Amino acid sequence: MKEVLEFLKLCRVYYIATMDGDQPRVRPFGAQCEFEGRLYLTTSNQKAVYAQMKANPKVEISGMSPDGRWIRLTAEAVFDERREARKAMLDANPELGGLYSLDDGKFEVFYLQNVSAVICSFTAAPVAYTF
Repeated sequence: MKEVLEFLKLCRVYYIATMDGDQPRVRPFGAQCEFEGRLYLTTSNQKAVYAQMKANPKVEISGMSPDGRWIRLTAEAVFDERREARKAMLDANPELGGLYSLDDGKFEVFYLQNVSAVICSFTAAPVAYTF
């Protein structure tokens, strides 16, 4: 899990795909953290992506690092309503303080479960991770 977390940090921006009915939707994300041994991401419950993940928690993530490697990740999003999880996200990503506060009623965090990820490059064999 740590290798995948560090790779997402290296990418800085990565893209999450969700389903909106029968139409895929993709948007950029950039904040992540580890909390209680899980990989956490964040969004607002005011956004369509939140409703899409609540309706269908299956997501895919893709991103490219500055050195030309890329990640493909498949997982399920599990929302965590605990204040401690939101605090961990804010602590790890202070820039989120401009968008969210701990108890603002819109700040949501979720972790990824049943993760299957592969980090690829044009010059080396793919490296697979599951957790």
